Amino acid sequence: MSGAALIWCPFGDLESARQCARKLVEERLVACANIVPAVTSVFRWQGDVLQESEVGVLFKTTSKLLDAAVERLVALHPYDTPAIAGWHADKAPPETLAWLKQQTF
Repeated sequence: MSGAALIWCPFGDLESARQCARKLVEERLVACANIVPAVTSVFRWQGDVLQESEVGVLFKTTSKLLDAAVERLVALHPYDTPAIAGWHADKAPPETLAWLKQQTF
């Protein structure tokens, strides 16, 4: 596939989000990471419903690199069980696709 892809992932703090984002950009697995510094997550964990403040990150990559980027993110993420969701983007203008390909390998 030669299209665009996105990955969403929450982090427990801004610094770990920044570190993972920077590493994935440096390794050219993603072209960009948009860090959303304050999200409220409500989730079930070990039988309890919890609410926590987290930092969300939207990573932009290519369809070709989606699996590798998710795999690397799993390895870098500080959570034991990170909630990572990646998907192929249905639409992207040619300029965006060209930029994604230029910034990644």
